[in-house]
Amino acid sequence: MEQNKQAAPETAMPTTYDPKVSEKKWYDYWLEGQYFKAGQRPEAKPYSIVIPPPNVTGMLHIGHALDCTLQDIMIRAKRMQGYDALWMPGTDHAGIATQTKVEQKLREEGVTRYDLGREKFLEKVWEWKELYANTIHEQWAKMGFSLDYSRERFTLDEGLSKAVREVFVRLYEKGLIYRGKYIINWDPAARTALSDIEVEYKEVQGALYHLKYTVKDSSESIIVATTRPETMLGDTAVAVHPEDERYKHLIGKTLVLPIVEREIPIIGDEYVEKEFGSGAVKITPAHDPNDFEVGNRHSLPQVLVMDESGKMNANAGKYQGLDRFECRKQIVADMLELGVLVKIEEHTHQVGHSERSGAVIEPYLSTQWFVKMKPLADRAVDAQKSGEGVNFVPDRFEKIYLHWIENVRDWCISRQLWWGHRIPAWYCQDCNEMVVAREETSVCPSCGGTHMKQDEDVLDTWFSSALWPFSTMGWPDEEAADFKRFFPNSLLVTGYDIIYFWVARMVFSSLEFTDRIPFQDVLVHGLVRDAEGRKMSKSLGNGVDPIEVIEKYGADAMRFMLSTSSTPGQDLRFRWEKVEQARNFANKIWNASRFALMNLGDFAVSDIDLSGKLGTADRWILHRLNETVRDVTRLIDVYEFGETGRLLYNFIWDDLCDWYIEFSKLSLYGTDEEAKKTTKSVLAYVLDQTQRLLHPFMPFISEEIWQHLPHEGESITLAAWPVVDSAFEAPEAVKEMELLMDVIRSVRNIRAEVNVPMSKKIELQLKPTSAETLDILQRNQEYVRRFCNTSELVIDSAISAPDKAMTGIVTGAELFLPLAGLIDIAQEISRLEKELQTLHGEVERIERKLSNEGFVAKAPAKVIEEEKAKLADYADKRDKVIARIGELKG
Repeated sequence: MEQNKQAAPETAMPTTYDPKVSEKKWYDYWLEGQYFKAGQRPEAKPYSIVIPPPNVTGMLHIGHALDCTLQDIMIRAKRMQGYDALWMPGTDHAGIATQTKVEQKLREEGVTRYDLGREKFLEKVWEWKELYANTIHEQWAKMGFSLDYSRERFTLDEGLSKAVREVFVRLYEKGLIYRGKYIINWDPAARTALSDIEVEYKEVQGALYHLKYTVKDSSESIIVATTRPETMLGDTAVAVHPEDERYKHLIGKTLVLPIVEREIPIIGDEYVEKEFGSGAVKITPAHDPNDFEVGNRHSLPQVLVMDESGKMNANAGKYQGLDRFECRKQIVADMLELGVLVKIEEHTHQVGHSERSGAVIEPYLSTQWFVKMKPLADRAVDAQKSGEGVNFVPDRFEKIYLHWIENVRDWCISRQLWWGHRIPAWYCQDCNEMVVAREETSVCPSCGGTHMKQDEDVLDTWFSSALWPFSTMGWPDEEAADFKRFFPNSLLVTGYDIIYFWVARMVFSSLEFTDRIPFQDVLVHGLVRDAEGRKMSKSLGNGVDPIEVIEKYGADAMRFMLSTSSTPGQDLRFRWEKVEQARNFANKIWNASRFALMNLGDFAVSDIDLSGKLGTADRWILHRLNETVRDVTRLIDVYEFGETGRLLYNFIWDDLCDWYIEFSKLSLYGTDEEAKKTTKSVLAYVLDQTQRLLHPFMPFISEEIWQHLPHEGESITLAAWPVVDSAFEAPEAVKEMELLMDVIRSVRNIRAEVNVPMSKKIELQLKPTSAETLDILQRNQEYVRRFCNTSELVIDSAISAPDKAMTGIVTGAELFLPLAGLIDIAQEISRLEKELQTLHGEVERIERKLSNEGFVAKAPAKVIEEEKAKLADYADKRDKVIARIGELKG
């Protein structure tokens, strides 16, 4: 969008900044102006981010606020830098999580999904989705996120459903998707399969049960151990190592399974470790993944003894209907009574729990759909190791990513749910033929029958999420405008907790279907923890609602705190006092801008003229602006938002507000009209540039202030990003200002020590140590007079320290404050001795550094010279303090 409109500044700024009024006003303005809409700069370089789609299970939490704030910073900065910037919004249907929430709500109403039936139940879930998608929209708006809503996607919308079916069919046709009966992770609470990474392992204090199985028609027996005695009902063999001398003679013989009295064989298999435990292992092929493999090798029957809810089934005999854990208690009691339970040991072990429901996972024999992962993983590994993969920030996460994909197992993708992408497979009820197709199949291609039934299961949520970077852009239509322009994405921002779940799968999918990596950079951030470092959770009650933060302190304060407290890859602690500090920062900016605008009056953009005679403070602030622009731009590009925030804070609070604006009052309140115009020009220009730098972090207050300033264009969202101007480079002004600031600080410190208020005028004598320092102080003596509040100012290289005077030492000069009758000589000596101790320490520290051969050998010459200069400066100050103490004592 062209910035061809010169907008008049807003009317006078209110006394205080009200975020509630400003935030809604400007977000509505941005939406109305379509400033977030990509594709309006066809000549510009594209830059794109797709939002990690939040689940429609509820409201956004503080982690979402962090994740999206970092994305918004990048999008706003790139938009201002002239890119055609797209930030794609969207939400995820979140199969298990959303269905669980809706089923829970129905249970409260006394209804189950089975009472409603599939179609009516899905209507209820869609109602839930609309409710929470709208809530998420409202939260995005309140947080100020510059999303292109014209392109919003949902993982179950028609375009993404088409992409999912296309991917499924292609993988199936390549033999990379298959259907089979395998041991999978089963969630008895949600009654669905889970993939390996949806299982959370927790350390549990359990027991190890040692059971005695008797050899048929013999007095011999074998001891086996298990943590799950209820599964012994499904044992179909006991395995020993074929070379184990203790058991070789028993291989091929039969054992009698206690309680059920079923006969099972003793088999030899190298899977068994001779040295571990008793050297004998019970084999339960339907309830253990390793036993399943052993059972296949030996053609053992697979006896499933539980149903989908975790209750014992008909194969469990008299235990049928019992919950698995209740069954365990009963079996242990029965085996004790029979004398076949040899011993029980306390045993701490890792037990899998469902990430969603929290239920203990049951390894369960089930017919499921799987993706064969190795061919996909190998390609991702090759890309990463050849330097053509994604760039992780911080780079240590590349090792974590590679470790997982190099050891990946086949992915169970079917879920026994109703909410999600239904598996595109149809079964003929007449000839049992299975058809996998992109569209609904009503006629069997084999027998011509019309009794076709679609697979009841849906796909794992992550199957559709894995396609998000390109399915949102219009794929599988490779001629889609957004796909051609904005894919691959420029950046993905995500937490380290879903590198396996999501990042790796997006890379697999993108390489397989587009031959390209899905994004250039992956910025990995940590979790937002509470002030004590604990993970936020409902059970602890320590969660933070971002809307509550905004209501209290404003969106800008929350955004600035979150983004500038974060370091890539590290967790951050949420502290309310930090939000308050960010709010105070916003108020500081507001007050400084309000002061400037009160003095700018009707000053317009055309009035800004920086070619006139600039004073020391003018040249200094423009030089510091240059440095800030250079550093902020560089740091944003490498995602160092914490350091960026520190630089912005220091420049705005210290340099601009505390120093330059105070210095500007000399000319603004003076009679020199030329100097007044120059100061107004510098103030207007620096404030404008500052708001632009601040805008990605604090979009609302920066827009509000910018609209009051002399400006061109409709919105700061499209204002050009500041660039370094070589004409503003003024290192000599920096040196001058540092001297002036040192003098002023030193005088103020001395006043504070002897309780002489700033309102009381004092006599000040300055003794420069060089002609250069003398020149600087004489040219800028009005600043010294004003900010030291002097009744008399003497600047002379030949003066001697007066009696009973306070003394200050700065680089290039000595300060004397004749405060006869106001100071205690002993107190002044004590103060100087403390200062001397500090200076001694600094001299010794640098001397040690410069005598360190390792430091001198490795450090750049420039750094060594800087350290030598510091040493000379500290030594000079030390000598002057020693001399002054001697004078006072003499």
